Amino acid sequence: MKAIIPVAGAGTKLRPLTYTQPKALIPIAGKTILGVIIEQLQAVGIQEFIFVIGYLGEKIQDYVAHSYPHIQAHFISQNDRNGTAHAIGLTKDLVHDNEEIIIVYGDTICDYDLKQILSSKTNMLGVQKVEDPRNFGVASLNDKDEVLEVIEKPIIPKSNMAMVGIYFIKDTAHLYKAIEEVVKKQKSVGGEYPLTSAIDFMIQKYQSPFKAFRVRTWFDCGKKDSLLSTNATLLKNNPQAALEAYEACVLIPPVSIAKGCVIKNSIIGPYVTIGEATKIEFSIIKDSIIGSYAELVDVLLHGSIIGNDAFVKGGSQSLNIGDNTEIDLG
Repeated sequence: MKAIIPVAGAGTKLRPLTYTQPKALIPIAGKTILGVIIEQLQAVGIQEFIFVIGYLGEKIQDYVAHSYPHIQAHFISQNDRNGTAHAIGLTKDLVHDNEEIIIVYGDTICDYDLKQILSSKTNMLGVQKVEDPRNFGVASLNDKDEVLEVIEKPIIPKSNMAMVGIYFIKDTAHLYKAIEEVVKKQKSVGGEYPLTSAIDFMIQKYQSPFKAFRVRTWFDCGKKDSLLSTNATLLKNNPQAALEAYEACVLIPPVSIAKGCVIKNSIIGPYVTIGEATKIEFSIIKDSIIGSYAELVDVLLHGSIIGNDAFVKGGSQSLNIGDNTEIDLG
């Protein structure tokens, strides 16, 4: 059993943060998006991972080597942004014929019964009901949750069941053949070949059966607001370790503060994640994510994301600031 995690996207909706670090490495609830995904898969015994990297891929490699040295990690580079089907197709030589795989997109965190999915006798894909499915891959199901059809970002959806980016594949030989057919013969969607097209090819042409499973919670971490919401929910749902005492500070749980931070004369929380070795003085911060080695002085922040090595001084704002940035709001 191998896990494939595509993390080659540029994360354009989270810029300027993603100019200097991959979206998958943004801190969240004391970990990273990618860290949460890896640990979910490790918890059910998966130890071999294939990461499809691209933009800032060396940072993904360094992070995995440093944070998860005991997993068996393979890295495949997707140099052209040709979509998720193309990304998965690049892993073909690392997967044995009909070896079972699980694919988890590198910006998606879900709450679901992974053990039950991996024991399935058929291919599986994760779904959740959404109000407006036009911006997602959409699955049409029968009353037994068998998948009849999937389509990427339909103008007129036949279903409101959006695919969340988790796929358990038993028929891997059919998957890779379908990807080859899609890339060779079918039109791209917005210049890319989505995995949705290959899944539908498997269903329609190869009669490879898929069943849908519903995730309990789906956090799409591709945008600022959803990322902050995910951070808050994960902080709230995970047990909190005892917090260190800081000079003249009030900490309002849940918060996550990494090692080496210096915090003075401030109010922190609720729902705040702070990276390592960050300095904060005379500030009030809530509902925010602060990167590592940042420095904040005399600020009132809410609903903000601050990158690594950023310096922010003075003012009351909701900010989205990339790495190595200096802001004086005075």
